[in-house]
Amino acid sequence: MLGDVRGASVLDLACGTGFYTRQVRRLGAADVLGVDVSTEMVTVARAIEERAPLGVRYAVADAARLPAFDRPFDAATAVYLLNYARDAAEMTRMCRAAHRALRPGGAFHVLTQAPGFRFDGPPTAKYGFRYEAVGHGPIGPRARITALLDPPVSFVTHYPRREVYEEALAAAGFGEVTWVPMSVPEEGVRAFGAEFWADFLANPPVAMVRCRA
Repeated sequence: MLGDVRGASVLDLACGTGFYTRQVRRLGAADVLGVDVSTEMVTVARAIEERAPLGVRYAVADAARLPAFDRPFDAATAVYLLNYARDAAEMTRMCRAAHRALRPGGAFHVLTQAPGFRFDGPPTAKYGFRYEAVGHGPIGPRARITALLDPPVSFVTHYPRREVYEEALAAAGFGEVTWVPMSVPEEGVRAFGAEFWADFLANPPVAMVRCRA
């Protein structure tokens, strides 16, 4: 979804420990800044950077209240950020902060919980995660997601409705909003076979969105 970011400046919102931040740098981005509200996450990200330097910068900040940057970014990414908004107003603040950080025409790339995901669909454990509806919030269902690690790790988040995403992005000034279809890379098909991925593609738990400032 990112396309060619060689030589670009990229802001990674909700960077966590920097997994995707480092991926963006490896794709050739010239200047990459990862931002997360968690001091602990950023501490880990910086420690990884010290052990294996890539030239990535990190900062602690709330994605809904970003500081002013010296210059605008060419692109921004938000992997599992918007679904943590507590309501539509907070999601709009997140989107507006991202918009302010971008140059005119800059791209905003989002990976988030998919609106319309059917919690009563085929089991998802074979993909490493379990999804359980645990109620309903102001922007959509609330769900407990369990990563089937050893030991398992669970967290609760929202599955916002499609119109909540689209209205927040529009209110922030974004245009050209495109929902990007999920796909399975060739190596995944070779490793597990196309049939293995059929349930995932028929009912994807995550979604990708691309838009322009």
